[in-house]
Amino acid sequence: MEVQGKVKVIGETQTFGANGFRKREIVLTTEEQYPQHIMIEFVQDKTDLLNNFQPGQQVKISINLRGREWVNPQGETKYFNSIQGWRIEGVQQDGGNGGSPVPPAEAFEPVEKLNEGDHDDLPF
Repeated sequence: MEVQGKVKVIGETQTFGANGFRKREIVLTTEEQYPQHIMIEFVQDKTDLLNNFQPGQQVKISINLRGREWVNPQGETKYFNSIQGWRIEGVQQDGGNGGSPVPPAEAFEPVEKLNEGDHDDLPF
């Protein structure tokens, strides 16, 4: 899965436990009618992928949805979800034309002038 938007926040790398588990969070703001602020975790060696990005930059992040079950001391079962990133890349802003750039007029061959009688060449 992928999510695209503008980087809002990039957190510092956090280290947990004796094994040195590393985690770093990024908040991405989607650009849609109702923008969403989505927190995505990068873990272990993937934390370094965020070094080359900064707030305000347009990015596309490849993600995995993770879920886990936990039973508290009272015996109640709880469920938790997380979004884990594994790739991030910058996205170029287009000029607002909605796709690939329009080639210059010189790239098109000139249209030959039509004779008055040639405009009705349809078979019906």
